Amino acid sequence: MKNYYDVVIIGAGPAGIFTALEISKQDKDLDVLIIDKGREITKRVCPARTTGECANCHPCSIVSGWSGAGAFSDGKLSQSPEVGGRILDYIDEGKANALIKYVDDTYLHFGADSELYGTNNKRIDDIKYQAARYNIRLIPCSVRHLGTEKAFNVLKNMYDYLINETKTEYSELTIAKEITTDGDIVNGVIIEDKDGFEKKIECKYVVVAPGRDGAAWLSKQAKSLDIPICNNAVDIGVRVEVPNAIMDHLTRDLYEAKLVYYSDTFENKVRTFCMNPGGVVSEEHYDGKLAVVNGHSYADQRLRTDNTNFAVLVSTSFTEPFNQPIEYGKYIAQLGNMLTGGGIMVQRLGDLLKGRRTDYSRLKKSTTIPTLKSAVPGDLSYVLPHRYLMSIIEALRAFDKIAPGLYERDTLLYGVEVKFYSSKVTVNDGFETDIQNLYAIGDGAGITRGLMQASVTGVIVARDICIKKQ
Repeated sequence: MKNYYDVVIIGAGPAGIFTALEISKQDKDLDVLIIDKGREITKRVCPARTTGECANCHPCSIVSGWSGAGAFSDGKLSQSPEVGGRILDYIDEGKANALIKYVDDTYLHFGADSELYGTNNKRIDDIKYQAARYNIRLIPCSVRHLGTEKAFNVLKNMYDYLINETKTEYSELTIAKEITTDGDIVNGVIIEDKDGFEKKIECKYVVVAPGRDGAAWLSKQAKSLDIPICNNAVDIGVRVEVPNAIMDHLTRDLYEAKLVYYSDTFENKVRTFCMNPGGVVSEEHYDGKLAVVNGHSYADQRLRTDNTNFAVLVSTSFTEPFNQPIEYGKYIAQLGNMLTGGGIMVQRLGDLLKGRRTDYSRLKKSTTIPTLKSAVPGDLSYVLPHRYLMSIIEALRAFDKIAPGLYERDTLLYGVEVKFYSSKVTVNDGFETDIQNLYAIGDGAGITRGLMQASVTGVIVARDICIKKQ
């Protein structure tokens, strides 16, 4: 690692990777350093994927390292600017669609599958019409599905290209401690390497893209640098698992049915997210200890399961004086961890509705076989606040109208699913902060919520940097 680079990128997720990819296209002479607290992609090994038991690795290989949480995710590339973030707050729809097409072509270049779901407009219109009868909004969005194993390969191809064919370096197991400035201009990053030594890396541009796992750190940095921030919504809920037969008529054409419902009692926005046909429920860890639930699926049909899983999330936008949305989400997840001894909780919907805990004997009677074998039977009513729990139940009851069998006894609910959206950092339309040459992008900046839009923000920043250099 040198003492000076033209650009330092904090975070090796899709936002950081696409910043480096686009810089390499626009200006091959720029020296770029990407740092991440996780490992290089081929070294990211999760014991839970082979043994079924989380080993509490630090850092967690599921959320940290090259390609961020995207390395082991389901790998969905949503083709609509309405899905997966807030880029329409910064650029117009025409430019957003052009950038999504550009990013999608880049994923294809590095090995993404050519199949695109959600293009059968007649079928989508039929589902949308049926959903509207029950006050459910279907958000049409074509999706390119990488699959967990193909996402890994595509992102590895990007790594190999950047490291072997461009002036990009990657420093694994490296922590960004502090962003430094000279007045109102950024001038470097103080880092701690894998051996525990601190040093300052000087640079002209800093791109902060730490992902959701780095959201709290970015918020602290923004406050210390007097960069304005505002609270984002908090998304808290459960992951639902049901037999494929219940969801196939939706996922066959859509792959992911993005449904929105406003709950009957509280009128909270409830949405489905991260739908995985034939997938598995998984566990991931934040801050080295906090267990939250997620899900993914494989592109290879031989690796598909009999179940479909998806998140049902309740969105809440808090107002003043509340200013700790990330801490609130973590607190709810910690309650679940406390009751399970540190793992993920699972409960049958029928038990929840009867006001009783799911135990191992009741779980064994379930016709829906859980794919997360380490999940601990429990009672989600001791974890989720009444407002969230009631909103989820009411939404599931409504979704059952278009997916019969969803609101049944053996539907499995895993908790807690929390999306840590950072307090949104104030940036201009090039994602530059009030500190000159300091950019904040991706999920960690509270701007995006998925692979595609995070990648798009990286392209925008790279182009802005290269124009400035000229």
